[in-house]
Amino acid sequence: MINIHKKTLQDLEFHTVLQQVSELCITPLGNERALEIYPYKTKEELHIALKLTNEYVSSFYNDNRIPNHGFDTISKELKLLNIENTFLEIHGLKKIVAMSISVNAIVTFLKKFEEYYPSLNDFASHIEVTKVIIEKVDAIVDRFGDIKDNASSLLFELRQSINRIKGKINQSFSSALNMYHNLEYLDDIRETVVDNKRVLAVKAMYRRKVKGAIMGGSKTGSIVYIEPETTLQHTRELNNLEYEEQEEITRILKEVTNYIRPFLPLLKDYQDFLINLDVISAKAKYAKSMNGILPEISEDKSMLLRDAFHPLLYLNNLEKKEKTFPQTIELKQDKRIIVISGPNAGGKSITLKTVGLLQVMLQSGMLIPVHERSTACLFDRILSDIGDNQSIENHLSTYSYRLKQMNYFLKKCNKNTLFLIDEFGTGSDPELGGALAETFLEEFYHREAFGIITTHYSNLKILANELPNMLNANMLFDERTLEPLFKLVIGQAGSSFTFEVAQKNGIPYSLINRAKKKIERSKVRFDATIAKLQKERSRLEKTGQSLKLNEKKKIEEADKLEEINTKIQKKLESYQELYDSNQRLIYLGQKVNDIAETYFENKRKRELMAELFKLVQIENSKRKKVSAKQKKVQKAKEQQVKQEAEKKVNVIRKKKKAEKKKAIETPKPKPVLKIGDRVRLEDGRAVGSIDKIEKNKATVNYGLFTTNVSLEQLELVEAKKL
Repeated sequence: MINIHKKTLQDLEFHTVLQQVSELCITPLGNERALEIYPYKTKEELHIALKLTNEYVSSFYNDNRIPNHGFDTISKELKLLNIENTFLEIHGLKKIVAMSISVNAIVTFLKKFEEYYPSLNDFASHIEVTKVIIEKVDAIVDRFGDIKDNASSLLFELRQSINRIKGKINQSFSSALNMYHNLEYLDDIRETVVDNKRVLAVKAMYRRKVKGAIMGGSKTGSIVYIEPETTLQHTRELNNLEYEEQEEITRILKEVTNYIRPFLPLLKDYQDFLINLDVISAKAKYAKSMNGILPEISEDKSMLLRDAFHPLLYLNNLEKKEKTFPQTIELKQDKRIIVISGPNAGGKSITLKTVGLLQVMLQSGMLIPVHERSTACLFDRILSDIGDNQSIENHLSTYSYRLKQMNYFLKKCNKNTLFLIDEFGTGSDPELGGALAETFLEEFYHREAFGIITTHYSNLKILANELPNMLNANMLFDERTLEPLFKLVIGQAGSSFTFEVAQKNGIPYSLINRAKKKIERSKVRFDATIAKLQKERSRLEKTGQSLKLNEKKKIEEADKLEEINTKIQKKLESYQELYDSNQRLIYLGQKVNDIAETYFENKRKRELMAELFKLVQIENSKRKKVSAKQKKVQKAKEQQVKQEAEKKVNVIRKKKKAEKKKAIETPKPKPVLKIGDRVRLEDGRAVGSIDKIEKNKATVNYGLFTTNVSLEQLELVEAKKL
């Protein structure tokens, strides 16, 4: 069960990622759903989500683009359908039809292109494709959004009557208009419209001479608007008919709504499907914007993120047209914890956040911006302690807060945990805080947890050097200009450049020198580390001797080899049977080919059938009658032998290819080492630079100490740049 704390998501600025994803949604409900994205609880759900996003991304790069999934929200309509005796308006019906058409198109498309989108097709396979809702609504609503005349026979009759009455109204009004115009009772404008009705513009002095209903007058009072009496009678009739028409329309809408009501669960599925598709589409667009991919997911705990970018930093720099520096980070069983050191503003924290944010994004079904040959794994829990956590509300200092965090880490940390701690151990007395931090780190190490920490403490750097499954790393700096190079280097602790930075900022050299003398004694521990490395070398020599002793043990295993030899003999017999069987089939094939060739020449069917029948009889005479069960066992045995033989043949083929390739390759000459080259011991991790070469020996500077080593024991990491 995967459980990632909200504090971790907050530390890693996951919500900012969700905001950017939600902006890529094309529907309001999709936008809301995107903001609720959370790491998946189970690996099964996560694998499906990653496949869905990955397949949607692939649709951007092929000719089979997934149909548009935009829709108008039908939440209000779904609520109405849930209430008896309610009915949907025409606009609501049109939205349901549009959604049905969209869903049908997408589901049909995904079924057609199942080969391209297998996971998306599975995701859509539970959605029912039906046209009955579309046909029902289309039967009563025209393309302009009006109820059709033929929606019912009564509506047809009512509308015909309405049209006739409207004709009579126009006719009677025209008659009255002409009559009163000839009598010169009307103003120059003659007529106008009041409350959607044609009225006569009568001069105020003649208003009593015109029969009809007064509908108003002009602002000056010189004109009175009158609806003629003959027209008024027809208008009343029209109002009655229009009322009946509206009642019939309501009845028709109720009937259609009642027809659609049983489809309520399906319509909910439609809307939910389109919302989820909108979120998948937004994830895919986000992945495309930063070249995100789906790395290989490792079943064991091993992670190799090649050229990994921090998504927020990458997109921000892309907008500013600035360069973003990628990092390559590896965590596995024998390299579980990385201790990153070096001066501030070098990129330690952003490297830490990059790993954390990419892991959270991946476990939320999102693709990540890494090299295509990257490998990722899944963690049940991700713990983080990043940034200044001083709590004013709880009256806690930074150190108190961090101790609370460490206590939480100790409760939750195990072999399925990834922990990320920035500035580990800070907030207290350096010596005491460093000692406590060292103890915590040892505890996380013994629990086999995976993690990345950043620190300035020397004791934590030394601990990383002493423990076999922990590594030092540093962010490279230009030692002359003290400018960050934003490149992570594994295997070597980083200097904080304390004195160098002080000197660059104008602190007198005499003061810096006095400070250096005060810490001279602390170099003792570094000497002990060097001694440990020498002991490690002698241990390797002892290992060589123990390998010779193992040769003697091999003699004692001769009896076991005899047993293996017997098994091999049995396998050879099985292979012989397989060979004989294959030879017999080849013989039969040749015989059938000969018969076919004879028939091809003479076209004699009877002779062909006789020869084939004879061949079958000869073969059947050789067969032994066996039961169905025995036949099944025999077939399984033959299949197993075939598979084993194929495996062995493949292994031999690969071996021969490798030998052939090895024979072609020529051994590379050992490079000539020069002063300034970056080197390391052949059996070591630490990288240093050559300060001096004398009599086949080199003085190698590791930053915090120097040592004399034979040139033959060194290997070149990076040649000095000219």
